[in-house]
Amino acid sequence: MNSKVHSLKAFLAGAGRVALVEVAGTKGSTPREKGAFMLVSRMAIFGTIGGGQLEYMAIDKARQMLLGEMAAKRPEGAGSARLGKMSSTAAAIPPGGFAATLPSRGRGARIEVDEVCATLDVPLGPEIGQCCGGRVEVSIRLLDAALEAELIRNAEAEEARLPHVYLFGGGHVGQALASALALLPIHAVVVETRADALEGMPETVETRLTPMPEAVVREAPAGSAFAILTHDHALDFLIVAEALKRDDAAYVGMIGSKTKKATFKNWFLKSADGSEAEFARLVSPIGGDAVKDKRPPVIAALAAAEIMTALVAHAASASVSAGMQMAG
Repeated sequence: MNSKVHSLKAFLAGAGRVALVEVAGTKGSTPREKGAFMLVSRMAIFGTIGGGQLEYMAIDKARQMLLGEMAAKRPEGAGSARLGKMSSTAAAIPPGGFAATLPSRGRGARIEVDEVCATLDVPLGPEIGQCCGGRVEVSIRLLDAALEAELIRNAEAEEARLPHVYLFGGGHVGQALASALALLPIHAVVVETRADALEGMPETVETRLTPMPEAVVREAPAGSAFAILTHDHALDFLIVAEALKRDDAAYVGMIGSKTKKATFKNWFLKSADGSEAEFARLVSPIGGDAVKDKRPPVIAALAAAEIMTALVAHAASASVSAGMQMAG
């Protein structure tokens, strides 16, 4: 499994000198939240602060700083002097580069620069070709060993907090859903009883081969989501029944038709000691039935959105409950 932390470390190992571009503050409507960051080297970028002209300006300034540092390390007279402190409007950015895509770029923006750090205070208006209406403060810092270690620690901590999504079944829909989940800020786990069904899974998705997939449900952390779509309806039923016993689950979904759902309900209530309240938490078919399209990628897109919505709602509910307990 290739995690975001692994990708971050790989980028840092091969990028050479790097600048950290981070959203330091926001007002009003903005593309990304405070704390969003990207890394910029002379030839590549990692991550995003929201795209658009704001990001182009930040990349341009970061690369100016990287080039300025290189120039400062040359023998005297061999190149430009080290960047000195300054405060100006964005019009002071030299011509060329990404920030030059609009003639009136950055009017009203403020840039403060010293040797290893810059701050951009940018209004997101028509001056830079964005109509968000808010304002973003972006900090740009040249990365040193301490800052790099802090980035990795923060990424590891964030990864440890990611919600878990367990996908049972690696068939056509399972493969498509795994690919969709691989793009999201979650820890995705594909569980299968067949080794060949786990081949070709995205590298950011964990895979587990087990003869008893229902046991995985019991071991899952609180707040997990479970999507059940195996090759065997009887196996689906066992896994769903186990998942519905988890009252701390964020989502329990099963692929199938209305007939399959009705058959499961009858079995669940009569043979699996299930209750109506537990059954009511089952989402089936996954992805809903508003879009009448059974192609695997379409089902996967709808199901991924449904799962992500459930995870966000569950996290918000858990946060409110925790706040009430602390207040009490």
